Amino acid sequence: MQPKAYVPGVAVLLTALLAGCTGSDESGSSDDNRPGTTTTAAPAAPPGRYRTLPEPCGAVSHGALDALLPGIKQLRDAEQRETAYEGEATQTFDTDRRVGCRWKVESTVATDHLFVDFERVVSYDSAVSDADKAAEIYAAKLAAADLPEPSAAESDSGESGDSKKDSKKPDGEDEAGASGDPKPSESATEPASGSSSSPDSPGSSDSADSSPSASGTPAELQPRTLDDLSDGGFLNDVLSTAQQRTVTVVFRTSNVIVTIEYAEQPTSAAEVPDSKEMQDRARNLAARLAESFDE
Repeated sequence: MQPKAYVPGVAVLLTALLAGCTGSDESGSSDDNRPGTTTTAAPAAPPGRYRTLPEPCGAVSHGALDALLPGIKQLRDAEQRETAYEGEATQTFDTDRRVGCRWKVESTVATDHLFVDFERVVSYDSAVSDADKAAEIYAAKLAAADLPEPSAAESDSGESGDSKKDSKKPDGEDEAGASGDPKPSESATEPASGSSSSPDSPGSSDSADSSPSASGTPAELQPRTLDDLSDGGFLNDVLSTAQQRTVTVVFRTSNVIVTIEYAEQPTSAAEVPDSKEMQDRARNLAARLAESFDE
């Protein structure tokens, strides 16, 4: 009966196999070792809220363009006026990721430039959402703008700030005149696209002053963050030595970053573009664009 000699060996083998199947109970749930089961991976970050971008040259209404580019109304030729409204789309490699449009219109008193740019951010890291990646890019743009720190005057109460502004206003000057401080006051940043300066144009050396408060610009007109604009924004205001003022507004809405650059070059070198007027126009446009993303 020699075959029976193999039975104990088979029993030992079966015992070892059974021990291997049940021995993992101490280290975790038996479900983890079932055939076909795998360890659960961390969930991927959610995609961005926006999957497409608006048509840039159609994103700004005719009414907004009339306010930003006064020269349009002075065009008597209907075809020229329509061309001015249309703007010129910027060339990009991927219109799903970035689009923009430019307008340039001359009037009897100045030449106005407007540039609107939409950037849709996509994160290639599954652990980082598109919105978080856009927040990183926005933060880098804010740092690059190098906005001035709030001055001591800005830290004062609203009453003292108003009294200071009133004390600088000449007798008989109206409110509009007070808001258009003729002194350049903004910190120097990278000029906006379409900006130009002429060495032949006269200008004060104070125009490159990096301390807005030193020139007496009201606190509400200094370059600053705009916390009430979408998911965060900031405004910069730069006056060149050629008396060209460029107001830039950048804001983020989820995974899209919007940039507005609004510049004005007066025809007369003795004129200075009104800071408050230009800032108000740029901020109104930014608010309208932000609202359009929520529609």
